[in-house]
Amino acid sequence: MISTKKPPLMNCEIRHSLPGRVRIYCRGLGYLEEFASVIKQELEDGVAVNSVSLSTISRTILIYFNASEASSDEILDRVTSVLGSWSLSAFKQERAERNAKLLQERRLEEESVGTLAQRIGVTSITLLFAWLRPGPAPQTFLGRFLSMPALTAMGLAWPIVQNGARSLIVQKRPNADTLSSSAILASVAAGQGVSALTIILLADIAELLTAYTMDRTRNAIREMLSLGEEFVWRIDESGHEQKVPLSDLRQGDHVISRTGEKISVDGLVLSGEAAVDQSSITGEYLPVRKITKDEVFAGTVVKSGRLVVEAERVGDRTAIARIINLVEEAAHKKATIQSNADRFSAQLIPINFALAVLVYFITGKFSRALNMLIIDYSCGVRLSTATALSASICTAARNGVLVKGSNYLEALSEADTVVFDKTGTLTEGRPVVSSVICSTRDVVEKDLLCMAAAAEETSNHPMAGAIVERVRRAGWPVPQHSNNEIITARGVTTKIGRPIIRVGSRKFMQESKVNMAAVEEDAQRIARQGENVIYVARGRTLVGIIGVQDVLREDMKKALNRLRNLGMDDIILLTGDVEQHAEIVAARMAMDRYHAEVMPDEKAENVLRIQSKGTSVVMVGDGINDAPALAYSDVGIAMGSTRTDIAMEAADITITGDDPLMIPSVLQLSQKTMNIVRQNFGTAIGVNTLGIMLASVGVLPVFWGAVLHNSCTVAVVLNSSRLLIHDMEKGS
Repeated sequence: MISTKKPPLMNCEIRHSLPGRVRIYCRGLGYLEEFASVIKQELEDGVAVNSVSLSTISRTILIYFNASEASSDEILDRVTSVLGSWSLSAFKQERAERNAKLLQERRLEEESVGTLAQRIGVTSITLLFAWLRPGPAPQTFLGRFLSMPALTAMGLAWPIVQNGARSLIVQKRPNADTLSSSAILASVAAGQGVSALTIILLADIAELLTAYTMDRTRNAIREMLSLGEEFVWRIDESGHEQKVPLSDLRQGDHVISRTGEKISVDGLVLSGEAAVDQSSITGEYLPVRKITKDEVFAGTVVKSGRLVVEAERVGDRTAIARIINLVEEAAHKKATIQSNADRFSAQLIPINFALAVLVYFITGKFSRALNMLIIDYSCGVRLSTATALSASICTAARNGVLVKGSNYLEALSEADTVVFDKTGTLTEGRPVVSSVICSTRDVVEKDLLCMAAAAEETSNHPMAGAIVERVRRAGWPVPQHSNNEIITARGVTTKIGRPIIRVGSRKFMQESKVNMAAVEEDAQRIARQGENVIYVARGRTLVGIIGVQDVLREDMKKALNRLRNLGMDDIILLTGDVEQHAEIVAARMAMDRYHAEVMPDEKAENVLRIQSKGTSVVMVGDGINDAPALAYSDVGIAMGSTRTDIAMEAADITITGDDPLMIPSVLQLSQKTMNIVRQNFGTAIGVNTLGIMLASVGVLPVFWGAVLHNSCTVAVVLNSSRLLIHDMEKGS
């Protein structure tokens, strides 16, 4: 019996579905870029299909269809059938990319920073010795291979020759190493051992700079996120402290963290008090006081004090582990410009070989043909692009910004529209008491708030929490009370002595026959300011109102102004909040427009509608309700210490702190990165084209051709490395 099981590479699944629209994911689509237009046409020819949008980068297909003629599952079957016919092409491309990745990984293993430094040292000493004590020119062809510079060059070139040959055998095409090894061996055969060493020296310097940047990126992330603890102290069932390996921790274990130690689990504080540095998670560098029932995270540091923590998430389930996984995945997500650079470099390699043959046949000069192999475009373009993108991800990580892939840096640099969620993004996400107005002479602010806190103490509503927190911070005692009752969608009641205390909405007061005339004007005034009005009554007498609002983040307006200066033409507010509050916030922030009372799936619809006008959209949010819009935007940014796990997973960039100025800072970093990449493209192409032209007419000798080409490569890689010292706060 023949198995009908589909290969995992071509499995398709529905990622999101609405009537008449479905988004489908297929991993194999990422390997079918050159056939994308044909696949798109095949899908558009299907029954009931109105339009098809296909992305080989995100590996998704968005299809609009007539819901009365087909279902989402039928569209999925159609997509599976069409892509299945391209499975062989996808497998071939996947294998080629996997082999290329293995070659690259092998090369990186061989060429660590230490190894490259040693190679540079050997090459430099040999060149210095050859220049100080030049020997007689070899008289025979064999003698050219036996001189000290030639032997050193061939020894150092051996890994390059291996990789070049492996590419020809495995991938059936030459790569940059094939070209370099040909140039080095040809130089030695021509008696130009010093030129061969010069090629190796300057190429190794460029590789060293790239490897150093990659190391800096890995180390910055490792230092920022590492738990740094191999053993922890756990309290066993008998109450004794026990030193155990970190890997032995399980959910529910009670773990002790003391001054100077990193907390090893995500969990709740059972006992103790401590000042905790949470900068690795939230970006906030001021220690935060943690007491019983507070939440703590793995990777944060106890600056002073002692905590006993009940583990809720351990190992790979902790917040720090998820962040590490996201950053590690970033290395495999190339920007389009990086893919184009790699593809451009690969396509030019055969041209260099063809130029060498052509120049030799036209001029009959071996040295001119040799220069065609030495002067190539691939090294400078490939190395400088990879260095620039890696350096940017490193710089972002050092500043608490986690970028899931260099492709998102490129997309961010091209964006022209930014959409903000309100609660938790533009605002702090933590309501606070902003106004207190008493309506009777015998009740002062303290009395009013304490009455309200007594009633709200058992409520889990955020606004109730704001009142209780205000009283707690003031150190005021909550009066003795009893018979707390929550009236759904209205408010709460309690008894303080004999009178019933009512706390809640205007409608609740009306239904309770409470006269509100004394505070009517004040209530309307604070409502116009965007505050939520809470009424407090003792018996049937209104004693005052309390205004509660989610305050706007400090520096948010400055962040929006900077975004405009950086080229964001359209700044939009998208919120589930009521129209009145959305209008007030949009006006205060000088936003271009707003959409209020929007459901989560409608947020995604709004993002798609904005994109349909040809704009590139950045979505900034923090919660579960923002996740669909974050996923559908060109770049999704999850921001703030209050962000949810699902928002972080859906987003492409995560800002771990609460500073809104990091949004324009990461935009500026992305723009600077792309500018540097384009500078490097122009420089590498211009300088090497000039070198090829001069070499072809005999003006540029082999040695100086090697110097020109490899010096240009070093220069563009150094230009990319500048991003390591970019100051995101100052933007320089």
